[in-house]
Amino acid sequence: MERLQIDSLLYRVEKPARYLGNELNSVHKTVDENMVRFAFCFPDIYEIGMSHLGMQILYHLLNRQKNVFCERVFAPATDMEEQMRSSNIPLFALESRQPIRNFDFIGFTLQYELSYTNILNMLDLAGVPIYSADREEEDPIIVVGGPCAYNCEPIADFVDIAVLGEAEEVILEVIDLYSKMRKEGYNKFEFLKKATLIDGIYVPSFYDVVYNDNGTVKTVTPKYEHVPGTIRKRIVESLDKVFYPEEIIVPYLNIVHDRIMLEIFRGCIRGCRFCQAGFIYRPVREKSFDRLRELAEKLVSGTGYDEISLASLSTSDYSELEKTVRHLMEEYGDKKIGISLPSLRLDSFSLQIIKEIQKVRKTGLTFAPEAGSQRLRDVINKGITEEDLINAAKDVFQSGWNNIKLYFMIGLPTETDEDILGIRDLVFKVVDEYYRVPKEQRGKRLNVTASASTFVPKPFTPFQWEPQSTLEEIYAKQKLLASNIKRKNITLDYHDPKTSLLEAVFAKGDRKLSKVLELALKEGCKFDGWIEHFDFDKWMAVFKKVNIDPAFYANRRQGYDEILPWDHIDVGVSKEFLIRENENSKQAKTTPNCRVNCAGCGINRAFTGGIC
Repeated sequence: MERLQIDSLLYRVEKPARYLGNELNSVHKTVDENMVRFAFCFPDIYEIGMSHLGMQILYHLLNRQKNVFCERVFAPATDMEEQMRSSNIPLFALESRQPIRNFDFIGFTLQYELSYTNILNMLDLAGVPIYSADREEEDPIIVVGGPCAYNCEPIADFVDIAVLGEAEEVILEVIDLYSKMRKEGYNKFEFLKKATLIDGIYVPSFYDVVYNDNGTVKTVTPKYEHVPGTIRKRIVESLDKVFYPEEIIVPYLNIVHDRIMLEIFRGCIRGCRFCQAGFIYRPVREKSFDRLRELAEKLVSGTGYDEISLASLSTSDYSELEKTVRHLMEEYGDKKIGISLPSLRLDSFSLQIIKEIQKVRKTGLTFAPEAGSQRLRDVINKGITEEDLINAAKDVFQSGWNNIKLYFMIGLPTETDEDILGIRDLVFKVVDEYYRVPKEQRGKRLNVTASASTFVPKPFTPFQWEPQSTLEEIYAKQKLLASNIKRKNITLDYHDPKTSLLEAVFAKGDRKLSKVLELALKEGCKFDGWIEHFDFDKWMAVFKKVNIDPAFYANRRQGYDEILPWDHIDVGVSKEFLIRENENSKQAKTTPNCRVNCAGCGINRAFTGGIC
């Protein structure tokens, strides 16, 4: 295959560096007939995709295999797509600049539901039929993975394979099977059938879904013998032993997270009832201090970055956090390499750690109380108090910080107007704490940003049966908060709940939604996560045309006895536990975190590894 000639297109688009390839630490290989070609696609623009740690891990892991060439593909921005379509340039991979329709595998990571139309648009731009049933023997195998793959039913008709869980081991097993069968005489149907015997592999086309007259799922059953009725997720038992890149690609242009990402652990001990990641990534597995020290040294020397971000779901729950931060500051502080800690928890907030970090660079701090009242924080099992937040604010203001972000959700189950006004009260108390600090000790120009997102019920959480608040209810809550929080030094951010409605529909959806996505693509819906591209009226017209009510998925309370579209997927957390947690939420009864007491979620029966 020859390289596509795109140079003339690059003069006509914004940010041509998105399409160049050849960055520092990118991989290039000579291709022969034995090579397995894998296109790793991120269904958003370059700056978003290159910030994704999972892409860096799998890209370098696959390229370590002599017989595999993994290349990156991003959704071209609208200006580049127009140029490509008018010039008959199909979607190509960055490294070889060759059409991905000729590759063996096209893989998509499903990080958020509003990327689904981008996936279909990328397949269309590549010249690959969007429906799996329409693809021929020689067409690429379409693979998806990531958090949304746990309920990939809305896009089930478009994919060949869904990887459930962590992919480092399972993706190599799939490629090994493919390589072996290609040598012995490849047949796509037989390959997919054998792939279902690999733990963590789900082939949606091998299952029949039958619906009740009321539109709910009646049964999900395998079509063929030896295809499992329940598909278990895959986990990596040891984070010290599993592959992690010792060099990462350094982009030409600024990306969203332009820094070294040092993953310190997976999973979460907390069990916040709204948080899908906290349940699907169980159990907790930590990287050792020695492994982190080794990786940091190699990544710093191999990239030239001046910031290291310690990545996890709840960074301050890492058991060796203070030791790790001190080491990184002692080792790299003089070189002006800063440390960032996302996902800080208020109840384990360590002023000493923050003081270490600010010796190099002072950035804003983000805390997530999630709810305004203690009752509602107990409903969602957040496990922090108002006192935790005020003490944390006091500590940071006394240390000279003047920029704090506070994350809240509105539309949570059982929420009242009193809970909404509790957000105002909490934010005011944080501001008051700043003014209690002596002038000479505090930083100048305080800014407290309160961000209020809309609650989206997600599969595999205790709130998976809960309805999302209607648009009218969310607008009323936003208006109540905005009219009561006007005060100097406070910025209120909230999103249009229309995108959250769509997110809920596809998070909880089933296979009937494939027709919605197909028609939405034809109507020009794409980049739906970007407010400048999102067209709500167009989406509503599509739902009406296919006679599907989005409220059926987003705004309807489901019974415990209803078969959910994702019930044939096993993430290791039992449905009985989720029901128990849902009932506890109604009484505002909290469940201790996993290090305090085992709540019997089921993960220790289903999987080994981790603190269980």
